[in-house]
Amino acid sequence: MKIGILTHHYINNFGAFLQAYALQQALRELFPEDSVCIVNCINVKHFLINTAGWFRFYRGRETLKMWLEKTRLPHIFSEARKDCLALTKLCFSAKQVNDLGLDCIIVGSDEVWNYDDPKGRAKIKFGEGLSCKNLTAYAPSVGNTSAEGDVPEYVAEGIKKFSALSARDDRTAELIKNVSGREAVRVLDPTFLVPCPTEEPKRAQKPYILFYYCEKLPAEIRERIFKYADEHGLRVYGAGECDKRYSGVTAGLTPFEWTGMFKNAEYVFTGTFHGAVFSILNKKQFKVYLTNESRIKKVNSLLSELGINDRTLSAGEAPFGGEPIDYEKVGGVIAEKRAESLEYLRESVLISRKTEDLQDAYNAV
Repeated sequence: MKIGILTHHYINNFGAFLQAYALQQALRELFPEDSVCIVNCINVKHFLINTAGWFRFYRGRETLKMWLEKTRLPHIFSEARKDCLALTKLCFSAKQVNDLGLDCIIVGSDEVWNYDDPKGRAKIKFGEGLSCKNLTAYAPSVGNTSAEGDVPEYVAEGIKKFSALSARDDRTAELIKNVSGREAVRVLDPTFLVPCPTEEPKRAQKPYILFYYCEKLPAEIRERIFKYADEHGLRVYGAGECDKRYSGVTAGLTPFEWTGMFKNAEYVFTGTFHGAVFSILNKKQFKVYLTNESRIKKVNSLLSELGINDRTLSAGEAPFGGEPIDYEKVGGVIAEKRAESLEYLRESVLISRKTEDLQDAYNAV
């Protein structure tokens, strides 16, 4: 059986790479005798806009040296994809994907169903033009797209074609219910399903506080964090990001060095979904400061699901306040949901095998 994953694997982003890698590895463990690949279908507009973003220079925050290291990231991600992802030949259309002869196509995870995003939306991720008999949705997200109101026909009709439907967050589950009348199975992001490798970052000296994209963090909170670091002998780094105030430059990281930054951190401040995920996976005390509407929905949905709603940092609030996370309790919730997610994945893919068996039996008659 040939299993393909259709996702935003081509985006130069740590979370995008790691969710694709983790789903690939989870499927390989579930189906060791079958072929698992990443459908190398590129949305050129999305890819170019994302890549160009890494070359933007933030004058007040970066030095030229920092900027030059940051601009290496598109090449680093390209090499990581070649080394770690089982990529098919390049595809730019549904016809080219159909020519791969896949028995099952799994769409997800990430914001693959954010149809309001003009750069990233793609009809193919709703199944348009695909002839594969088994389309499975694994942990897709609609981002900040409204689950109500006018939904494009290709979205509504496409979702109805899926053999199995799951969601990573509340808003995506609402969309599925509204357009198809079906209840989406709630599953974990792929990065929860299997351990992701970690590499020791060479330039990060322990112990340290870690930042990962806390956009618009109030200056007063930021100052308190740096003061705390000074008073407690902690360095401060960014996970694949630059800032003149950091203790060193840790921008040009490989994806597995990036996971290593979380593993070795004393405390984490982030404004992203996967920043929260890898804080949790590494059992770190952390806070999220959220300003992006899409991230607010996704992160709060995750925190609520795991019973750690008090991780959100607000203006004027003490950055290190609150009760420590009880990771024994959280770990129990994750273990239960991981088992449910893997079972959903296994059963969804097995639809293809049952279809194959029926076809073989029919041909033998």
